[in-house]
Amino acid sequence: MGLWSKEQLRAFIRENKLVTAQDAQNALKDLFAETIQEMLEAELDTHLGYEKHDVKNKQTTNSRNGKSKKTIASEYGEQEIVVPRDRQGEFEPVVVKKHQSNVTGIEDQIIALYAKGVSTREIQDHLQHLYGLDVSPTMISNVTNKIVPLIKEWQNRPLQSVYAVVFLDAI
Repeated sequence: MGLWSKEQLRAFIRENKLVTAQDAQNALKDLFAETIQEMLEAELDTHLGYEKHDVKNKQTTNSRNGKSKKTIASEYGEQEIVVPRDRQGEFEPVVVKKHQSNVTGIEDQIIALYAKGVSTREIQDHLQHLYGLDVSPTMISNVTNKIVPLIKEWQNRPLQSVYAVVFLDAI
């Protein structure tokens, strides 16, 4: 993944008792589900106009109202997530729409576009064109802001002192 140092990765492997490739796949599946959860939470924050437990900035009569379970399918297989709800029932999730159960490829598109420096409005147009998702630039900013700490950690990771390089010249 490149987001962790070798020590952190080894600790993760020991902690999760990863032995086989299937074990690693299951661990990635869990990480993916957590990322989708954070994206849904960011989307609800955008919809309500305030973050969870930030009642000082609440300027609406609507509020959070629990969560509902949902099973989704992605590149990592099937997993169960919980979709946050609002009290007035106005929240329409965009990342994982109501009645949508397949999210294959969406997560890669958002991260890839963000990594290439694409603006939030261009990401919005791209998601609309490819997936029919209507998302606001504010929601995209909120989602990417939750991912930024992981990106910064990866960018500032210590590099190895030596890398193996193979150069082939075919004439």
